[in-house]
Amino acid sequence: MRIHITDIMDGDILIEDVFNHHGVPVLSSGTILGKKEIARLLQHNISYVKIARSQPEPEEEAAPSILKVQPVYQQTVRSYEALYHDAYENGYIREKDVDESFRPLAEQCRSELDVVQLLLALRDPGEYTYRHSVQVGILCHYIASWLGWNEEDTYHAGKAGFLHDIGKCRISGEILNKPDRLTEAEFEIIKKHPQYGHEIIEASFSDNLCALAALQHHERADGSGYPYGLKGDQIHIIGKIVAVADVYSAMISTRVYRQKRDLFDVLKELYQLSFDGLDPHVTLTFLRRMLPNFIGKKAVLTNGEIGEIIMIHNVDLFNPLVKVGDRFIDLSQRNDLNIVRVYM
Repeated sequence: MRIHITDIMDGDILIEDVFNHHGVPVLSSGTILGKKEIARLLQHNISYVKIARSQPEPEEEAAPSILKVQPVYQQTVRSYEALYHDAYENGYIREKDVDESFRPLAEQCRSELDVVQLLLALRDPGEYTYRHSVQVGILCHYIASWLGWNEEDTYHAGKAGFLHDIGKCRISGEILNKPDRLTEAEFEIIKKHPQYGHEIIEASFSDNLCALAALQHHERADGSGYPYGLKGDQIHIIGKIVAVADVYSAMISTRVYRQKRDLFDVLKELYQLSFDGLDPHVTLTFLRRMLPNFIGKKAVLTNGEIGEIIMIHNVDLFNPLVKVGDRFIDLSQRNDLNIVRVYM
């Protein structure tokens, strides 16, 4: 339903993207509305929004295996912050420190097969750059495993993802944390971070895979990426893996200029990107291994109802069968309903 922002209640769910009068994204579909979000709407002179008023979500605890990962994840984020500052102050990092930071988390994740539950449990509100790098490391670890890499190479891919953004330490915090759209000049500065990361890793230790991941994670298969506009097989497989993990993590995270989006919804956009920018083999492998993890998760629909995802269709991947109470709703047969949020 369409309501005035003065009628918004805590917990209302936005069911369409909101843009201001200049076309700048304000809030994305699936956002849970509260005081902070209402203030953002007021700031951008938004008067009306489309929302779904859902039932209260039951309190749910993460599985015991996830609870074991959480403190290790939090320590890894703190360790990455220390590495980031070392890279800024010294121009290099020690490989021993990198391994001591990332390997414990990689070992914990090796036994955790439900990647969706893991990501839902680890979406904390900490500093984006540090959380994002750790999350990309985790996702690269899984993607390499799903591609059939052996255990040590899988760890190596995760390590490369963990360090992919280390070059951002040379970019001003004013630019990295700017809440508004970057100017063209500022974006040109941001585009230097892959080369900075490559330089830092090469100055730190001999690891071509990690250095290439830093250098190539913004290259795109259609040549639209940076810093060199490489195409297709000019991009190393690690660059393709990190690109998929980087894009997915960025879209499901809250950043200074953009609200996080739902894990399920973002997979649809990744699928579209596999036709041009992202490598199709890596992307489709990621999608087909991620989607079964959504079975059994709770889903909020655009009409505000909450159900459980029962089955993912083989052909229509993003419109699953959902059970709401004693009813089964096949979203592949319903043009009027979509999933706006998934939770445990």
